[in-house]
This record gives sequence, structure tokens and C-alpha cells, in this order.
Amino acid sequence: MYEAVHASPDGDSSVARLAETAADYGFEGVVVRNHSDARAEYDLEEVREASGIDVVEGVEIRVCDRQSASGAVGNARPSNTIVAIHGGTNALNRFAVETDKVDVLAHPMIESGDFNHVLAKAAADNGVRVEFSLAPVLRATGGYRVRALQSLRKLRELVEYYDAPYVVSADATSHLELRAPRELCALGEEIGFSREWIETGLSEWGRLAERNRRIQSESFIEPGVERGRYEKDR
Repeated sequence: MYEAVHASPDGDSSVARLAETAADYGFEGVVVRNHSDARAEYDLEEVREASGIDVVEGVEIRVCDRQSASGAVGNARPSNTIVAIHGGTNALNRFAVETDKVDVLAHPMIESGDFNHVLAKAAADNGVRVEFSLAPVLRATGGYRVRALQSLRKLRELVEYYDAPYVVSADATSHLELRAPRELCALGEEIGFSREWIETGLSEWGRLAERNRRIQSESFIEPGVERGRYEKDR
């Protein structure tokens, strides 16, 4: 199982510290998913060797509109194993699930955005993973936490109905916010998500990284292969 994290300067801990803690907690790897305007500087191989787990180069593109998102995805795809879109608005949610070069729609309901049947079907058709962030459940209280739970349950109904792919994360911004897989599974059961469902979402990050690395390798070997040929397997 893998976790997807925000490292300094997008968070409070270094990539090395996050990877070390994730290893201690039993994760097989971490995806460094800093926002596109706060890229982390780190030596990938050095962190992998020191932590003993996989470290995946990723980016969470945070822009204001579809046009900016389109250009950002094109720029980010060649140099990142996993490309996510920071959603939360109707326009960006729609762009993400309709774009097969996007791997993950992050935070689809965090702001003014909604996620409906049309978007769920598009995510399934294009192989775009929908993120279930457990951060609000772990770290929020009161009415905000209640609304976050309602949103997660609605999202799960749509994802399950259309068999759309998904990922799960605690969306940690420091090593102190990381939670072991068993803790996330226990939390899932507490809020109505089965252990198997949470484990599948955590494992999907690693499966996605493996798939994309294979495609990147094939594209390197075969220069004539179009870069955007990211097959829609799940």
C-alpha cells in the first residue's frame, strides 16, 4: 500500500522524513504529490535507499481554469510518474475526468464543486482515479467533518455504481499527519467503508505508478509512440 503526501515547501516535512515515517508505518511507498506551484527538491534515489520504500514522483496541478490546466498537464506529464488535478470546481472536475493524460482527480468536492453521474461515468471511461481524501475526517471537527463524511459517502455511491477507479489517502502535509494502513482501515470501518475498500484505494497508487512507469519506459524505447497513450486499464 502507498500513501500520497505533500512535502516541504508544500508541507511541513521533507520528503526524506515522510518516506522514513511511511516505512515505519508499513507502507510500501509514497507518492510525492506537491502542488505545481510548490515543487519539492529531493534526491529520489537517495530517499529510496535511505527509507527502503518506493518513492514516486508526482504533481498535483492547482490552477484556476480548464485552459491553464490543459497546458499544465502537457508540461507535467513527461517528468512525473503520477499527474493529479486539484479539483473542487465543476469546470476542473470535468476537465480532469475527461482527460486521459490525468491520473487522479484530487479533492473533487472540497470547494464549490460537485461530482455527479456524468463525471463518474467519464472517470470510468477514461481511467481517471477519483480521490477519497480522509484528511477532513482525520483532522476536522463539527459541521465541516459531518459534511465531509456526507460527501465521501455520496462519492462512493457514484464510484461504485459506475465502477470508476479510485485512490484513498490521508493527504498528509507532515510526517505527524501520516497514519498507518491499519489505522486508516479502522477509520474506514468506523465511517462505513470496509477494510478491503480502503486497502484497495491505498494500493491503487502503487499500481498506477507501476503502470505509468511501464508506459514511460515503452515510450522511451519506441520514440514514435505518442506520449499520451496511457491505456485505461484499472
